[in-house]
Amino acid sequence: MTTHSATLREHIEEMIAVGELKPGQHLDETELATRFGVSRTPIRETLIQLASMGLVVIRPRRGAIVAELGPQQLVEMFEVMSELEATCGRLAARRMTPEEQTALLAAHQACQEALDAQEPDTYYYKNEIFHEAIYAGSHNQFLIEQTRALYRRLRPYRRLQLRVRNRLANSYNEHDGVVQAIIDGDGDRAAQLLREHVMIQGQRFSDLMASLPQLRQDAA
Repeated sequence: MTTHSATLREHIEEMIAVGELKPGQHLDETELATRFGVSRTPIRETLIQLASMGLVVIRPRRGAIVAELGPQQLVEMFEVMSELEATCGRLAARRMTPEEQTALLAAHQACQEALDAQEPDTYYYKNEIFHEAIYAGSHNQFLIEQTRALYRRLRPYRRLQLRVRNRLANSYNEHDGVVQAIIDGDGDRAAQLLREHVMIQGQRFSDLMASLPQLRQDAA
């Protein structure tokens, strides 16, 4: 993959994650080509890459749309995500270097600053860095790749969750426990806390389902 095509993929992936391109929305190749100042060929190649990641669905003779997830799919994917993150946390508690622990603490502090400022979008990006620090600390490249791939697939929905009332504060408090468990080298506790942090069930599931229409509304 060239640097240019990787950048193009990242741009469109980000537009999907932040809801600029919404679930079910048709992706017009000509429109996207004009927007990014490229021909339709790299756009088409990028959409194929995004389809392989599950973010886009390409329909024969009808073009591409942003993928939509139903409630059952969402629950199943978050279930797997929670187990992947739990495994990352368990391994990170055993394997993180002092430098990696320092990076984790810095990411945690950055989340606190975004929380204090009540900036959900800033918190979302700092939260990604926090979770990435845990993945890296697992020192298992295959696990890191699988976890990142599913994280990307769920990005629009994880972002939406942070807009639910009190979720920022709850998320930060959950991070606090995870950090302590990892620093203490308590892999089982880190795994359990991360599993609970990521899993959507009960009230969190209801809140996410209630928020989904926001993801599908046209941008104001």
